[in-house]
Amino acid sequence: MNSLVALMASSSGAGSGEMNGIQGFFKNIGLFGYINLFISAVVLAVIIERVWFQSMNYSVSAHEAFNQVKKYVQANNMERAIKMCEGRGGAYPLLQLIRSGLLVAGRSADEVDASMTEKLGELKPAVERWIGALWSLANIATLIGLLGTVSGLIHTFGSISGISDPAQRQTELSKGISEAMTNTAFGLGIAVTCMIAHLILSTRMKKHLHDLEATQEKMFNLLTVARGQ
Repeated sequence: MNSLVALMASSSGAGSGEMNGIQGFFKNIGLFGYINLFISAVVLAVIIERVWFQSMNYSVSAHEAFNQVKKYVQANNMERAIKMCEGRGGAYPLLQLIRSGLLVAGRSADEVDASMTEKLGELKPAVERWIGALWSLANIATLIGLLGTVSGLIHTFGSISGISDPAQRQTELSKGISEAMTNTAFGLGIAVTCMIAHLILSTRMKKHLHDLEATQEKMFNLLTVARGQ
């Protein structure tokens, strides 16, 4: 969001000069600018929540976790493998998925597959949550910025039509153009931030989903194919 703050400060400099920086920005944005200000707060909240979720819940290495469980399974120590998943923080989605397979170890292949597939279906929505919304928010912010631009220009040309003094007309025109350009810049700034965040977060999301799916396949093979079921 640092880019948004920079846009606020730079775009507001085109105004009357009475206010500078952030204060000038708030003076120039108008109604649609305040709507985009709310959207920017939503975007920031989504980004922080997703970064926190991914960092806290997917810090376990899929490769290392599977290899540790594999050793216990090959030693026919299912209880120790289950305790390892629970002891390392049962909240980790990857360990939840592994545990769902271990709990039905020894049963038919269909039961093992059904258990892990059900758990994977429960975990996926949390991984994907809100990330797709960033792209929609980018489009909304851009359109609202354009609405603010058009609204500012309409208001400006409407107000100067009844002013005869050239100096006053020039002042009002400058204020209107400043509001219009500020809204455009702010909307585009939010959109760019959303797109960058979407690119980063969706790339990490795909990696986490791939790890879950790959671990499911490995656990299925370990618990069924490798054990002759």
